[in-house]
Amino acid sequence: MDRTAPLDGILVADFSRILAGPLAAQTLGDLGADVVKVEAPGGDDTRSWGPPFAPDGTATYALAANRNKRSVVLDLRDDEDRRLARELGRRADVLIANLKPGAMERFGLGYEDLAAEHPRLVYCAINGFGSGAGAELPGYDPLVQAVGGLMSMTGPDGGDPAKVGVALVDVIAGLNAAVGILAALRERDRSGHGQMIEVTLLGTVLAALANQATGFLNAGVIPRALGTRHPSIEPFATYACADGPLMICAGNDRQFAALAGAIGAPGLADDPRFATNAARVEHHAALRPLLEDALRAADRATWAERLTAAGVPAGPVNDLAGAFALAESVGLDAVDDHRGVRTPASPIGLYDTPPVTRRPPPGLDEHGDELRAWLRGPR
Repeated sequence: MDRTAPLDGILVADFSRILAGPLAAQTLGDLGADVVKVEAPGGDDTRSWGPPFAPDGTATYALAANRNKRSVVLDLRDDEDRRLARELGRRADVLIANLKPGAMERFGLGYEDLAAEHPRLVYCAINGFGSGAGAELPGYDPLVQAVGGLMSMTGPDGGDPAKVGVALVDVIAGLNAAVGILAALRERDRSGHGQMIEVTLLGTVLAALANQATGFLNAGVIPRALGTRHPSIEPFATYACADGPLMICAGNDRQFAALAGAIGAPGLADDPRFATNAARVEHHAALRPLLEDALRAADRATWAERLTAAGVPAGPVNDLAGAFALAESVGLDAVDDHRGVRTPASPIGLYDTPPVTRRPPPGLDEHGDELRAWLRGPR
C-alpha cells in the first residue's frame, strides 16, 4: 500500500552551506519535503573540498548532506536573483540559513522581513555563537570543538588535545535544527503561525557534552582527556589483545564478574579493589595490566565472540570498511545507493512511512531553469 511521505507538500528553502544546515535540510528531504538548495555562483564550498572525489569528479564531501534536493544558483547581490530568493522565501514552509547573523537581513531575507508577509514561515538560523555578542565570531566546527570544551577531553591520556574525526558538532547541530523545525511545523498545525528557530554550534556542543557537562555544573569537575577510558565506568575502554585493541564495555558489577570469568580470572571480581564500579574506577591503573595479561592470549575476534557469549559487550576497533561490513552482517541497510551515488542511509526507521531517496545530490544549478521559471510565475 502506497503511503504519503510524512513531509509531503512541505517546501524547504535551503540557503545553508557546508554541513549543519544542509544536513538538516537533507533530513527533511528524506522525509518527503521538497528541498530547494540555493547556491552562490561558485556553489557550496564542499563542491571543491577534495580529495577524495567520486568517479565523476564530484568532491565526495558534497554528497554527504545534499540528496533529495534541487539546486538553483542565485546571486544575492544581483537585484533579480535577490527578488527570486525573496519569492522563494515567501512560498516556502521552511527556510534554513547558516550565514553569519545579519547577512540574510542585509538581503531582505531575514525572518522579520519574510514573516511580515508570510506568518506561517518556519525559519531556522544556524550560527556559531548566537545573534548577540557572539554574532561576529566565525562558526567553524573544529573551532567550536576547541573553545566549547570537547577538544580538551578528547585524545590520549596525557597527550595533546584532539578533534573528533568528523565534524560532529555540525552534525549534531543539523539534527537539532531538524528536530526544532519539526516541532515548529507541529505547532503551526495548531496555531497557524510559524516561528523563528536559532541553533548555535556552541550551545550544541555544550548540550552534547551530557554527563561531562552535568559533572561540571553540579560537582565542579573539569574533565580531561582519558583516551578511550570512561571517567565514571570501569572497565569501559579499549584493551590490548594479541592483534590489537578490543573495546570492552562492562557497565555493571554483573558484567565485570562475567568478564573476569570469561578471561580465566574469576578472582578479580572478589578483589576489594575491583568489587564495585567505584572501586574499579579508583584502581583502574591496577586493573588494566591484569586484564591485558589475560587478553593477550588470544586475538580480538576470539575475545569478542567469547565475551559477547558471556553477556559482556565487546568488539574490535573497526575502520570504516569494517564498520559498514558489520552493518551488513547484522542486516542493517546502512548504504543508500541511488543512481550510482552511494551515501549513508537515513537511520530514521519509520516502519509505515520510511525515508526515501528520490533525488541524488544535485549538480550546481542543475534545476536552475525550472526553478527560476517557477519563481517568476504565479504562486
